[in-house]
Amino acid sequence: MRALILLATLAGPALGASALPPASAHDAAALPDGGWLAIDRHAVTLLDGAGRTAATLPLRARQLDTRTGTDGTLAVVIDANLERVQPLLVKDGRLVQWAPVPAPGFGIETACLYRDAQRLDHLFMVGKDGQAEQWLLRPEGHRIVRRLALPPHVKHCRVDDASATLFVAEEDSGLWAYGADAEGPPSRQALGLVAPQGMLKKGPGALALLPGGVAVVDGDALLAWRRVGQRWQVQPRRRLDGASKALTTRDGALLARGKAGWHQVTLNWTAPAPAAAPLPVVVPRIQTEPVARAGDAADDPAIWRHATDPAAARILGTNKKQGLLVYDLQGRQTQLLPSGRLNNVDVRQGVAFGDARLDLALATQRDENSIVVFTIDGTGQVAEAARLPTPLDEIYGACLYQPAGGGLQAFVNDKDGRWLHYRIDRDGGRFGATLLRSFRTASQPEGCVADDASGTLFVGEEKRGLWVTPADAERAAPLKLLLPVGGILTADVEGMGLYRGPERSYLVVSSQGNNSYVVLDAQPPYRVHGAFRIGIDATAGIDGASETDGLDVTSANLGGAFGQGMLVVQDGYKRLPDGPQNFKYVAWGDIVAALRLP
Repeated sequence: MRALILLATLAGPALGASALPPASAHDAAALPDGGWLAIDRHAVTLLDGAGRTAATLPLRARQLDTRTGTDGTLAVVIDANLERVQPLLVKDGRLVQWAPVPAPGFGIETACLYRDAQRLDHLFMVGKDGQAEQWLLRPEGHRIVRRLALPPHVKHCRVDDASATLFVAEEDSGLWAYGADAEGPPSRQALGLVAPQGMLKKGPGALALLPGGVAVVDGDALLAWRRVGQRWQVQPRRRLDGASKALTTRDGALLARGKAGWHQVTLNWTAPAPAAAPLPVVVPRIQTEPVARAGDAADDPAIWRHATDPAAARILGTNKKQGLLVYDLQGRQTQLLPSGRLNNVDVRQGVAFGDARLDLALATQRDENSIVVFTIDGTGQVAEAARLPTPLDEIYGACLYQPAGGGLQAFVNDKDGRWLHYRIDRDGGRFGATLLRSFRTASQPEGCVADDASGTLFVGEEKRGLWVTPADAERAAPLKLLLPVGGILTADVEGMGLYRGPERSYLVVSSQGNNSYVVLDAQPPYRVHGAFRIGIDATAGIDGASETDGLDVTSANLGGAFGQGMLVVQDGYKRLPDGPQNFKYVAWGDIVAALRLP
């Protein structure tokens, strides 16, 4: 609704002089009660709706930005003397100082706020040489989220919360758009470059957000860009009343500060359609210790359940640069098996081989294009037992199937779309593999999961969607497309797991392209119940999860928060602070509540 109001005012009648910021204000932000928060050379000043001074903070401040919520208005300014950012809460006619953000190891040129989909407030601080930090702001203490590199000589920044876009104005080069979400992939787009490469004549100056776009001062003119899909559409240049040093908005009107003070700038601006409601967010209860290798290392988890003690369960996780990791339910690493470049892992328990009953894990080994078999004893101790060769050229994904008649079977795939279906044999204590059948997907697959109870195999094709086919070789049938990419499922289709409940079962699929997890029934007609994201637990200091490769889920009661079961996911970007990748544990009860699962 706010976007529609802004459209009408940008093209509508001028504001009265009483609605403008104080003439002495170097920068200002409008407040919901009609007042202003203003900064000048000497102080931060809070003005009420009648223009009276309600509070003052002696501070040589610059670069004001605000976010308003139910608890008041959060503001940040740069303390120019101490070279640090000072957060302020405007509430009940008062200015309440939060603890300052710890000074970074660089001089701060600009700072701006970002409110994410969880309504958590973040701060970006940018230095002259392009060093930058993102912090999570909280009254009880701030936490660094990540460090990032931005262009040098950035003088202004603003964040569009709705699209999670960070706009930075690089003085001598141009205006850039970056991803503000720390869990998102790195991205950068040039909106406008300085002449002769682009249309900016003097270089970008002060910024202001518009519905679905951004406006920037270019000398004595104003340029604005509107987002159209994945592109940016520039609007006609608008002359200003002299060079402007600051931009702000009030009741939808765009205001600029020139030599003669503040004045309104009229734009012919079309607001975008209202954005779709954001996906529900659940937060992880536990995170594992980071893997011991940087970069894209962690990949796929699997859950092992203890026979008598739910709290003694183990999480197996692959490290593509090292081997197999084993964690307890507190996220502590209990084992490292240096088995090489393992990709996918799966677990089955109580597997019958004659009179023997074994708990086994199977993983794909990418250097040897082989299957690695691990045994798991009654305490959760894992040991490598065998390596079984395959004819694949680039072995990739895998999952296990435990038929009702006993034994164990495995599905492994190649990046070229080949799938091999093996029976895992055991004779005289030695493991082997017998090929039962082969089939193909048209393009690169990876994730799969077998429903042992129904004899159904679910297959992920990264760019095309989710497929289903019988898991039994005797009932082999062509793959049937269950859920195509597009809509709720966004490529790449990655890890998947099966939650087998007492009354119904669910399939959970990693929709990597939009950092979400799709939940659908695991039986026909495969009703989709929705999707969710994994967000930040600000209190515990656990970051969200994104770009998830592999996941696993269980309905077993693992105790405490995991009484209804647990989802484990690989996290592609470890934040809060930066670090090597790890795995996140999510309580199934939280997912039930978020999606209102039956």
